[in-house]
Amino acid sequence: MARTSALPEGDSGSPRGEPVYLVVGYLRRPHGVRGELLMEVHTDFPERLQPGVSVYVGEEHVPLRITGRRSHARGMLIAFDGIKTREQAAALRNQYVYVLAADRPPLPEGEYYHHQLLGLRVFDESGRLLGTLTEILETGANDVYIVRTSQGKELLLPAIEEVILDVDLTRREMRVHLLPGLDDG
Repeated sequence: MARTSALPEGDSGSPRGEPVYLVVGYLRRPHGVRGELLMEVHTDFPERLQPGVSVYVGEEHVPLRITGRRSHARGMLIAFDGIKTREQAAALRNQYVYVLAADRPPLPEGEYYHHQLLGLRVFDESGRLLGTLTEILETGANDVYIVRTSQGKELLLPAIEEVILDVDLTRREMRVHLLPGLDDG
């Protein structure tokens, strides 16, 4: 079960105009002697990580262009422009790989990226503020939204049509129907 829990600064850019980066992978270790790295994949769209695509590595978001990729039992083997030796690849180990949020592929109507939902104010059908969506649990069957109330409690909401009534990204709000037992009062 995976957890997502970082409050976004915005959709594709921060309020200060800085770019927003999304994690797509984690560089585990060098593979072989020609500069390839084993990357743990953290995206639903690994097919977009093709030769010629630029990604950003590490906390400094160093831009690197992908020159090769292939499947591996533990993720993906990936090669970058300018990284030709095992030693150069070793300098990149244990770092996250990012793409710009502005470059993400569009989703179908009614589907959202986690970073778009985190930080939304959550209201019930009557307009009562329940709290803020602070985390998303990926359970396999459906996501579960964790809403932190003003009292510091956690409200767990299954991300299903019967519960999630409306998402308004412009207003940064979500409207939900509380099934019996979801809210203890």
